[in-house]
Amino acid sequence: MQSLNVQRPGMPDLQFSLFVLALCTSEVPSLNVPVSVRNAIFDRCWALVNESPAPTKPEERVLDLRSGTEVTLEAIVETIRTLLAEAGISTLTWDHPPSEPTRTSTPEALPLIERMHKLYPGLRDVADRAEHAD
Repeated sequence: MQSLNVQRPGMPDLQFSLFVLALCTSEVPSLNVPVSVRNAIFDRCWALVNESPAPTKPEERVLDLRSGTEVTLEAIVETIRTLLAEAGISTLTWDHPPSEPTRTSTPEALPLIERMHKLYPGLRDVADRAEHAD
């Protein structure tokens, strides 16, 4: 079982925001966040960076924070924490093995991915072990 403390996640705000948003849109059944709260988190964060209504198709529910500011990021983090606190959730928990990426990485991202694998060589091994466990 994996977990993430909402108030002290041990990661920068941008990473925390993207991670929680990814969990909320992932449809992981073991995530301890009700679907209504998951949707509210995404929809409210979407409204902070977009003028259009949030998409309804699951594959389109991806939040692009590249054009946001530090103030926008702070608002997103606060929105996530507030909605989870209102739902009585202080720690996110889920049980799901690592999965293959659904999108291929852009050429611009490949150097960063390679550096991540050099810094954390076990990441690639974890995915390989989960893949061959079946």
